[in-house]
Amino acid sequence: MQSLRTLSPQRLFALLAGVAGLIAVIVGLLLWSRTPDYRVLFSNLADRDAGAVVQALQQMNVPYKFSEGGGIIYVPSDKVHDVRLRLASQGLPRGGVVGFELLENQKFGLTQFQEQVNYQRALEGELSRSVQSLSAVESARVHLAIPKPSVFLREQQKPSASVLLTLYPGRTLSREQIAGITHLVSSSVPDLPVTAVSVIDQHGNLLSADLNRKSYGELDEQQLAYRHQLEASYIKRIVDILEPVVGPGNVRAQVTADIDFSESEATDEIYRPNQNPGEAAIRSQQTQESVTGPQQQPQQTAAAGGVPGALSNQPAPAATAPITNPPETQAEAQANVSTHRESVTNYEVDRTVRHTRTPTGSIKRLSAAVVVNYRRVVDQAAAANADSAEAEAVPAVRFEPLAADELAKIEALVREAMGYNASRGDSLNVANVPFTVPDTPASAPDKEPPYWKQPQFIELAKDIGKNLLIGAIALIVLFGFVRPLLRRASRPEPVHEALPDARPAKAPALAVADYDYEDRLEATRNMARKDPKMVASVVRNWVTQNE
Repeated sequence: MQSLRTLSPQRLFALLAGVAGLIAVIVGLLLWSRTPDYRVLFSNLADRDAGAVVQALQQMNVPYKFSEGGGIIYVPSDKVHDVRLRLASQGLPRGGVVGFELLENQKFGLTQFQEQVNYQRALEGELSRSVQSLSAVESARVHLAIPKPSVFLREQQKPSASVLLTLYPGRTLSREQIAGITHLVSSSVPDLPVTAVSVIDQHGNLLSADLNRKSYGELDEQQLAYRHQLEASYIKRIVDILEPVVGPGNVRAQVTADIDFSESEATDEIYRPNQNPGEAAIRSQQTQESVTGPQQQPQQTAAAGGVPGALSNQPAPAATAPITNPPETQAEAQANVSTHRESVTNYEVDRTVRHTRTPTGSIKRLSAAVVVNYRRVVDQAAAANADSAEAEAVPAVRFEPLAADELAKIEALVREAMGYNASRGDSLNVANVPFTVPDTPASAPDKEPPYWKQPQFIELAKDIGKNLLIGAIALIVLFGFVRPLLRRASRPEPVHEALPDARPAKAPALAVADYDYEDRLEATRNMARKDPKMVASVVRNWVTQNE
């Protein structure tokens, strides 16, 4: 404290400025180290969604900042996921479209046309949100064309819809996803057929064109996947059965499958006649017989018949003698009688109904190509007899082609593995050729990156580097600026600075800055005893300077 009082105003001001600068640097570094790392919360927000998100962030007391255009909102990196989940629970952001919440605050006195327009806007918004939930869709807009209802059946029109999709860069929609979008929109609007829904992307490509037309001669994704899966299955069979024989990596196989994806249905109805009467099945049989002739004579006896009752139970008439009716007359009466008989027999018709449906995906033809490497033979004698100098010139390993019987066995194995069918037109080609050895070794499979390249280590290194940078700056300021200022401020002014120029020889004797206070005081006393005039001159100069 006593040394500070002896300082001049200039040195005291410099000392205070250095201390204040050190404090400012330390506080600034601490604030900089505590400043959160802001990351993107949402980007490309509409003005309405951005305002709603900002209002929600203010209610949650979460710090945020905007980009230059205001379409990007940043929040601290440690709160990004928490804030997103909390905003999602509130339905934010809404994607710049309105849904059925538009109908919540209906004004009194709306016309029927305004109500219909609001309902259509709400339905379009809800459909847009549903389509945007797909992972490959960045944004979507749905336009509905709903005609006015008519009381006349002939004048009724079907509604139609258009869907505009903005996909993320590098992503596409499969055929099944496009069909799902069309069916989603079609099922949400009454009487909307699937064929009346058009789906286009941000480049103007009509994605739903392939859904409404049948392309003959082309395979869809499922058929191609089935074909590749079938070919890969045959290749795996061939490789698995040959690798134990020729060694791993010494066989290559490719299979091409010609698959019939056509669908056909046939219904046959065959009728055969009943050739064998013994095996014929009678459905119904009807016989009719009638007799016509002269009127019955009194002597003829009529057979009993008729409905049972009083009339049919009368006694028989009296018999007549043959003399009254001679035989000649009886024969003539029998000759005039005619008999008519009809017989109708209905047989069951022999009919065969056959419904045949051809299975889809049947194999029409298989083509296989198999390449087998030469046999690797180690020449033990050459390797044992060759010197170290000759070992490099004479290789101990050579490759020889397979014998004909071995190649025939391999071909037979391949035929059995692939299910070779000559009547189907299958083809097989097995070749024994040497494989080409690459000059450079094959690259090793991708391994896990070293720990110093992992994201966790990089983040830790960044934090440590930031703290070390703060400490280094603080040390530089402390030892490079503050400490020299403190030393200069605590060092007393040398006496020889105020000495006149007439006595330069005495100046080295006054350089006592490195001595202790008692030593400097004793040196000053000795100097005053030896040369009082010089001391008086120094005191005079001090007084003059203070004035």
